Amino acid sequence: MVVRRPQPSTLVAVLVPTIVMSGIGLWGIDRGGMWRDEAVTVQVARRSLPQIWHLLHSVDVVHGLYYLLMHPVLAVHSGEVALRLPSLCAAAVTAGLVGALGARLARPRVGLWAGLLYAVTPMAGHFAQEGRSYALVAAGATGATLLLVRATDASKGDGGSRARGPGRHAPARHRHWHRHRHRHRHRHWHWYAYGGVVTVTVLLHELAVLLLLAHAVTLVLARMPRRVWWNWARAAGAVLLVLLPLALVSSGQSDQVAWLGPPGSGTVEDLLRSFAGPTQLVLGPYLLLIALALRSPLARRGELSLPAVALPLLLVPPAILLAVSRHWPLFHDRYVLYALAGAPLLAAAGADRLAGAAGARLGSPAAARGVATLLGVLAIALAFVSQLPVLREDRNPARRPDDLAALSAVAARRMSPGDPVLFLPAVVRRTAVAYPKGFQGVRDIALREPGPVSGTIYGREVGPGELRRRLDGLDRLWVVAEPYALRPARYPPEPAEQVKLAVVGEQFVPRAEFVRKGSVLRLYVRRPPPAA
Repeated sequence: MVVRRPQPSTLVAVLVPTIVMSGIGLWGIDRGGMWRDEAVTVQVARRSLPQIWHLLHSVDVVHGLYYLLMHPVLAVHSGEVALRLPSLCAAAVTAGLVGALGARLARPRVGLWAGLLYAVTPMAGHFAQEGRSYALVAAGATGATLLLVRATDASKGDGGSRARGPGRHAPARHRHWHRHRHRHRHRHWHWYAYGGVVTVTVLLHELAVLLLLAHAVTLVLARMPRRVWWNWARAAGAVLLVLLPLALVSSGQSDQVAWLGPPGSGTVEDLLRSFAGPTQLVLGPYLLLIALALRSPLARRGELSLPAVALPLLLVPPAILLAVSRHWPLFHDRYVLYALAGAPLLAAAGADRLAGAAGARLGSPAAARGVATLLGVLAIALAFVSQLPVLREDRNPARRPDDLAALSAVAARRMSPGDPVLFLPAVVRRTAVAYPKGFQGVRDIALREPGPVSGTIYGREVGPGELRRRLDGLDRLWVVAEPYALRPARYPPEPAEQVKLAVVGEQFVPRAEFVRKGSVLRLYVRRPPPAA
């Protein structure tokens, strides 16, 4: 089989965004602290495989494949850089895949611009440094979209390949049969690859299944023939069949997203700024370029155009998730990170249309193409500079909901071996699990079984009666809490949490307090008996 090699300009469109995204992702990747979700990744992925499997029966099955992938990574090294390195690599691959899509659907300079736009977008840079699965999901979704384009092209012909079959002296019917078999196998290989990549992507996060709907809309816009629809439907059906057990199990763990609320009035605008750029200097021109790209017809019958691929990818997953979340809150921008790839593709297509109109007035088409490419790269560099403060601020641990490393450092300085500590509520134990050195030697007064043994994330605590008995014998107590947990009006539904609040409030008085981002470390001493 002879495969056509990519042109040098196409390689540039892929490699340059990959390198730029790698550089942006490496900048400040070791920011000196994990936040709560990253801490979960570390403490779960470092467990043994049977312990991870035990955990997934009760919680976090939606991230199960990601934990299994991270298990060998963190077995080599469990530092912050190792934690975030898979996300960084995935983000770099995504930028290159966006470039490949633009080059295939339009021309190499469109791919170059689109890939670079993706790389300098603060949202892409944020999740490139996040020790969770979302950057990997984005890479899988973008790769699956490229495979969809290739599969539909292959379904219309032999995909640019030639078979080495029977020689010219073989019977004509044998040569014809061989060519037919080869083309059939070649076409289906693309669909198998597409189905496999989508399957892995939705197993990394099940809400990525909305990608299939985006691809269906793409096929509708392109008015694809029946054979393409048949091949796509088989691949999509296989994906849904594999996803079904995960969806059934995760539906029983829906309490994990109970903290999400219905989308508010500013949700769409916030998502728009996340996708296109948070600064007005970038947002305005970005939207104008997208509008310019959509002025032409979306697609011709049987052909995939860039707008027909990028527009559904950009709009369909967020729109469906927002609509569903009005009744069943599931929306968060990180769940639709993979839709971001559609925005730079459309903006680059709009810029190409603008450059084409300007280049038509110049005498030399080659010179016009070169000037247009250079000006586009300079414009993206300007967008990067204008968003540099946002990117720099994002690398500050204070931008996350909490700073577990800072709290652990305070605990290491203030607490002594043997000191009793109470976590309020129990999930605050994540600090001690993520940074155990700060709590080395202390007594976790409420813990009955640690997480790896109990098959939970934060461990199981003793019942209310046993907890009250343990607290009754203490003269001093360290409490690690979230600020909301210490509010006087709070009344938690869990009996053990009620006992914590009641005993601490009735029998102890605060002596010292140390506040760090998202957490409070407070020393309590037993309340003196009333004077006779």
